[in-house]
Amino acid sequence: MSSSISSLINTGATTASATSSSASTANNTELNSTDFLTLLTTELQNQDPLNPMDDTQSLAQLAQFTSVQSEQQLQTSFSNFQSNFSVFQSASLIGQTVSVTSGTTTSSGTSTATGTIQSIQVINGQPSFTLTNNGAQVVDQNGNPITYTTADITAIGG
Repeated sequence: MSSSISSLINTGATTASATSSSASTANNTELNSTDFLTLLTTELQNQDPLNPMDDTQSLAQLAQFTSVQSEQQLQTSFSNFQSNFSVFQSASLIGQTVSVTSGTTTSSGTSTATGTIQSIQVINGQPSFTLTNNGAQVVDQNGNPITYTTADITAIGG
């Protein structure tokens, strides 16, 4: 007996999705590519060999899968672009004097540090930097350089 993907989703894909190695959760109603392939494989395994699935239905499902896959690749590419653009923008700050929030809170509020950006590093895909003030690197109480992100900048110049 032939089953469509929609009927598998609505009536009994729980075993197919339970065996899926995808990261989807019970609260997530979207299908990812692994879920789609699991459902398609299940559908092909359960179809009647004397009454195979309609070719147009197969092509439509393949087109859906291709669309989902293309969307995922586009998302990945856009994320990479955003990260690269952020690093490129941050590179324009090299040599600039900036004020940043230091992350430590004092009785009068959040403290700030001022210094010159000497270089940009990428940590976990995000640009970060250390500051120098009068030629000396800005460090914490243990003597370690403090790393800031561009989100910490409160003023440029001065």
